[in-house]
Amino acid sequence: MSRFAGCRPSTPVAASARGRVWIFLLGWGGGFCGDAAAPVLDHFFPVALKPGTTNTVVAVGKFEPWPPKIWSESPAIRFEATTNSGTFTVVTATNAPVGAHFVRAFNEEGASSPRFLLVTRQPQLAEVEPNDDFTAPMAVDLLPVTLNGRLEKPGDVDSFGVTLVAGQTLVASVDAYTLMSPLDTVLRVVDSRGVVLALNHDDGRTLDSRVTWTAKTAGRHIVQLFGFAYPAGSEIRFTGNGRCVYRLHLTTGPVIRYTLPLGVRRGGNTALELFGWNLGAPGGRPFDFDGSGLGADVALVPFQPPEFALPIELPVGEGPEIREHEPNQTLAEANPVSVPGAVTGCLAVAGDEDRYAFEAKKGQLLQWEVQSAVLGFPLDAWLRVDDATGKELARNDDGLGPDPRLEWTAPEDGTYYAVVGSLLHRGAAEYLYRLAVTRPVPSLKATVVESAFALEFGKTNEIKVTYTRRFGLATQLTITANGLPEGVLGVPVEVPEKSGEVVVKLVANADAKPFSGPIQLLVQASAAELQQNVVMELISAGENNGVPQGYKKLVREAIAQLWLTVMPPPPAKKPEEKK
Repeated sequence: MSRFAGCRPSTPVAASARGRVWIFLLGWGGGFCGDAAAPVLDHFFPVALKPGTTNTVVAVGKFEPWPPKIWSESPAIRFEATTNSGTFTVVTATNAPVGAHFVRAFNEEGASSPRFLLVTRQPQLAEVEPNDDFTAPMAVDLLPVTLNGRLEKPGDVDSFGVTLVAGQTLVASVDAYTLMSPLDTVLRVVDSRGVVLALNHDDGRTLDSRVTWTAKTAGRHIVQLFGFAYPAGSEIRFTGNGRCVYRLHLTTGPVIRYTLPLGVRRGGNTALELFGWNLGAPGGRPFDFDGSGLGADVALVPFQPPEFALPIELPVGEGPEIREHEPNQTLAEANPVSVPGAVTGCLAVAGDEDRYAFEAKKGQLLQWEVQSAVLGFPLDAWLRVDDATGKELARNDDGLGPDPRLEWTAPEDGTYYAVVGSLLHRGAAEYLYRLAVTRPVPSLKATVVESAFALEFGKTNEIKVTYTRRFGLATQLTITANGLPEGVLGVPVEVPEKSGEVVVKLVANADAKPFSGPIQLLVQASAAELQQNVVMELISAGENNGVPQGYKKLVREAIAQLWLTVMPPPPAKKPEEKK
């Protein structure tokens, strides 16, 4: 059951019969006082909590009147409004699942955009102000630790003092951008005189920062965090406001930067070598990854062995995960690769080109994808497919992001070659990539541009759904609304054979009662081969997620729990108004 805080509903809770959807029918009489506006929830501070704890959490936004109700995706997270506007007591049960959970604030006028609240088992500390001056930092005596902090005002710089011994390597990393914070962070390490010893602006994957630094002398060193506004404005200055929350991770323990190979196999074991910092010995540390429990829809899996302070994400594939063998610059030297499968390679020197041989049948559709920039490596790659004579058949240098992807159909039976190179003709040991090939299966993508909808009494609301049929999906499909309250009807709509847009209509009958709660739009076929939710993608630049330029990488990137508000009926007209 989802958890709500604020005024109590005056009618019973009704659970839908399908999936994890809970609908609360709310009788508004006496539930709210005075004029109301839909709440605006920008962020929580702190944004991360531990299971089995009770915490005071500040909700940053606009809440008129106070308090709003709170919907939590997890039943193990319960919000209790305090008498102080913007402040909740949050009870996190011992069985609360680790990870990012969606939370909304709502009232009878509507709901906020979804925001994150994290549950973590990592040791947590709260930033203690004042700590602007590097000569008087907040002392951090025990590592590893994660600090929940906030740049509260323009020009804010947060300083944290850590004691290191000579030769000890500190790894400091920040989560802010990936939490939907309007913040482009900078991390630096300074000594007791304020001399900068190390600095980083971006970690290679996102606008979040990471610094690794090895102490040359023993003593106190200061980690400082500050940032610029995201999206950037016309002024260049350090930013700060109530929404600029962050999590700063500090450790001198083992941290994984990457694995070789870079991905793991679904349904089987993958022998990995772990590379990073503080691993205890030069070279890679061996690790046997068990992928037997990975579901068919898992494309990235969090990976964090128990002794490691921070997780990384590993791409998941269907076939063998192998490593490149040099030389492979000519057709005769090309490494064989399985279909489906993946190979991890490196463009180690400038001008390097890696070739991989594969077999394909006439008319067979294959999808090739390079993952490098998305994993934080500096390679700007291109990808092409050649025939047995070396003739180019297809080429791409940018897919959905900076990494290349191409869909290619074999013109005839034979041996072909996938070739990877650097667009800028660069090469080095860190120019790593993962080249994956799959046999695409018919699929559908269905999205909406808003995650919340308001329906006026006795009227119809139209929800536009954009859909894309991919790889020959010809199944007859229908979109239905799931979890609607009593008095609201959803008109099922058939999905045409070509990609495009359809409109789902929700109709509030005259007897519809006020309502505010989660619903889902479900795409399903008459047979059981396809059933999935319509989602709102938080990473799309065009979405209403609080930042005009959008975010490209978040801890969770889509939400299927859409929100419906059925507005109360207008007040009855007085006799003199009817004349």
